[in-house]
Amino acid sequence: MDTLFDLEPHYAWLAIGLVLAVGEMAIPGVFLIWMAGAAVFVGLLSWVVPIGIPVQIVLFALISILAVFLGRRYLRDNPIEAADPLMNMRGDRVVGETVVVTQAIEGGSGRVRLGDSEWLAKGADAPPGTRLKVAGHDGVVLVVEPFA
Repeated sequence: MDTLFDLEPHYAWLAIGLVLAVGEMAIPGVFLIWMAGAAVFVGLLSWVVPIGIPVQIVLFALISILAVFLGRRYLRDNPIEAADPLMNMRGDRVVGETVVVTQAIEGGSGRVRLGDSEWLAKGADAPPGTRLKVAGHDGVVLVVEPFA
């Protein structure tokens, strides 16, 4: 029984590269993509130049190691900046916003309205209707203060 490598090794390398690239998309970690590139390179090279399977495997291993090392180094030196770094940090996004006290802040805690939602709040005592500024957050509780 023939294996895929016995029939057409370059197709096997291209298929391995495709599987690794899909794996990188399914489980992103910026690791498998470099190995996928190495597999595609070996597949294209073995298509053009008649080289044996053992040499192809050694080439794949060497190119994979080199590609992973260089790729990680490049990404370390050139980090990817998020378009909106506070996207999933709702508490951090509201720092500096104006809120209105809906339930009196007494003894350091109360409720405030921010946009269309109410939040628990900590801060100096304030009666309902007072406008305050969000200075920070403690988990899901907003830390509020009077305007300076």
